[in-house]
Amino acid sequence: MSTVIEHRTWRYATKKFDATKKVSDEDLETLIEATRLSASSYGLQPYHILVISNQETKEQLKPASWNQSQITDASHIIVFANATDFGEELVDDYVANVSQTRNIPEEGLRGYADFMKSKLIDLPLETKDSWTAKQAYIAFGNLMQAAAELKIDTCPMEGFESEKYNEILGLEDKNLNAAVVLAIGYRSEKDETQHYAKVRKSTEELFTLI
Repeated sequence: MSTVIEHRTWRYATKKFDATKKVSDEDLETLIEATRLSASSYGLQPYHILVISNQETKEQLKPASWNQSQITDASHIIVFANATDFGEELVDDYVANVSQTRNIPEEGLRGYADFMKSKLIDLPLETKDSWTAKQAYIAFGNLMQAAAELKIDTCPMEGFESEKYNEILGLEDKNLNAAVVLAIGYRSEKDETQHYAKVRKSTEELFTLI
């Protein structure tokens, strides 16, 4: 079995974390960098990611997470918050970053910047919100798989109240919305879920090769 498949077979949605085990600073830095390097449409990364280890904050979030134990028992809670709206500054900031990183005059990037703005700026607010959330999910998936490579357990979570997360974490004032949450840490020996066979559609049912 290839390492790629091994990591994905090993990973499962951890239901019970061992609250005594914490992800090391070194591994956390690796996960953060792996997530930073994730792909996004146009490279714009229209989201912000909160890495929460503070136990008091996790306790505050638990009632807004259907009282799921993963929130308080996991080593860290990663909240992916998408930008609910944006203007030209999203593109302008990106172009400035490209210019600095690649030592290219911004003038030479103006055509590409104008193209991005023509496709994005006038989108309806609901469409913008949906698009930025999709971008956040790309980074979310990358983090989950990077964690599996480090044998760090995860639980992807959509079972939470975004409005209350936004209030607790002060996201609304920053034009952000909690889109999806990933609990990371190490599985408890008492988590029976780890012994379940992974259930997925067959290759024949899921794929069409053309």
